[in-house]
Parts: sequence; structure tokens; C-alpha cells
Amino acid sequence: MEDSVKKILDELRPALQADGGDVELVDVDEKTGVVKVKLVGACHHCPMAAMTLEQGIERALKAKVKGVKEVQAV
Repeated sequence: MEDSVKKILDELRPALQADGGDVELVDVDEKTGVVKVKLVGACHHCPMAAMTLEQGIERALKAKVKGVKEVQAV
């Protein structure tokens, strides 16, 4: 599951980097389906960070990686 999560994050990364931000994978808990990520760069302080996390990162991971139930920012 972790490799699949990394692959999807790599696909999303160019869009984040285009705005001066990025995302780092912190943890994947396969038992609970919780993925923890850290938004960095411009994404860290962006007022739209919550929307990026929920509507972008979480939506993509839930759709493309079996077992992902939630994405949390740390």
C-alpha cells in the first residue's frame, strides 16, 4: 500500500510544486487506512491547504489506492 501511495503522491507533486509547495509522506497505517502527510513550502502556510489536502490529495488516494480511508496533515 505504501508504494501505491508514494506513486500517487509523485503524480500530484508537480501541481503542488508549480505553486511553490510540496507534500511529504510521513506514515501509512495499513491497518487503519490512515495516511499521514506533511505539506511543505508554500503549501504549509497556504489558506487553501485544507482544500488541497481533502479535495486533491485525499480524493486521489482514496480513488486510486485500495484501503486508504483518511489522509491527515501532520
